Amino acid sequence: MELRNWGQVDYLPTYEAMQAFTAARNETTPDALWLAEHPPVFTQGLAGLAGHVLNAGEIPVVPTNRGGQVTYHGPGQVMAYPLVDLKRAGYFVKEYVFKLEEAVIRTLAHLGVTGHRVAGAPGIYVRLDDPFAHAALVGPADPTDPFKGLGKISALGIKVSRHCTYHGLALNVAMDLSPFARINPCGYAGLRTVDLSTIGVQIAWSEAAHILSDKLLAHLAP
Repeated sequence: MELRNWGQVDYLPTYEAMQAFTAARNETTPDALWLAEHPPVFTQGLAGLAGHVLNAGEIPVVPTNRGGQVTYHGPGQVMAYPLVDLKRAGYFVKEYVFKLEEAVIRTLAHLGVTGHRVAGAPGIYVRLDDPFAHAALVGPADPTDPFKGLGKISALGIKVSRHCTYHGLALNVAMDLSPFARINPCGYAGLRTVDLSTIGVQIAWSEAAHILSDKLLAHLAP
């Protein structure tokens, strides 16, 4: 898998480049992992509801063909875009999503943080009261609010075309989190979004990107 760090680039040209790469690739094209950091932008999933954008203000909203609802990308967030031929790699979409989430969980573990999955809500979450606690989640603390006591630290949304993936995941490192209050993140009203900085982990974007890319390269190997 070829690793490329684009640095800070606008979202739309990156999205278009992923589409072009996927459309042009064939069975011999090497897989790739692109890393990037974007200026402020809201991105809307294919079935995203306009009502989940509460107040975009000056931040652009870009419609996309990935799964999921609206989310925010901005400086201080690592974007990872794996471009993988799933047929050649030998695993299915659900396993691919599991591998992406596991790479984030292993990245957080490397930093002493425990990441959690929430059934039916792709992405990775941390306990707000103690993000370093190792105990597993045993169902939601409140059945009426599966996110009670949790903060989302990594969002995930993918597209698969001709067995090949694009889009990917976001890991929040040290961001201005206020734009998340302008949306219902990933379609969930009131969902708290956090980053590594706010839970007490101080790390440079470049180092977080390096750790995450290492975990992704290891978990996405055929």
